[in-house]
Amino acid sequence: MDIILLVGRILFAALFIGSAVGHLTQADGMAGYAQAKGVPFAKLSVELSGVVLALGGLSVLFGIYGEIGSLLLALFLLPTAFLFHNFWTEKDPQAKQMAQISFNKDIALAGAALALAWVFAQGPGLAITSPLI
Repeated sequence: MDIILLVGRILFAALFIGSAVGHLTQADGMAGYAQAKGVPFAKLSVELSGVVLALGGLSVLFGIYGEIGSLLLALFLLPTAFLFHNFWTEKDPQAKQMAQISFNKDIALAGAALALAWVFAQGPGLAITSPLI
């Protein structure tokens, strides 16, 4: 079962590490969308979220403070779902459907991140460091 957990961590972390690269290399373009959604200091917020995604993803990938990295990802995903994918405000049916899919994805990923935080906190052998929580 250890190999299944490792493969799951790699797949899970890859999404966030790739997203972090996008946030950090395409911050100008993403900042326009963030600003349209009412995010203050949009470019700085995009860059900081890229750092959070990178730290969380790398933490899960390498198992270094994996429980903290998982919680960081969950704390990123939950507000993001409600702020950026607020499908209940969309009038266009296609836009509403896309926003609802993204909302559901972020909520599900937050649930997976919370489950991983619990797994990491279970004890030795799952992380390079000892669990903090």
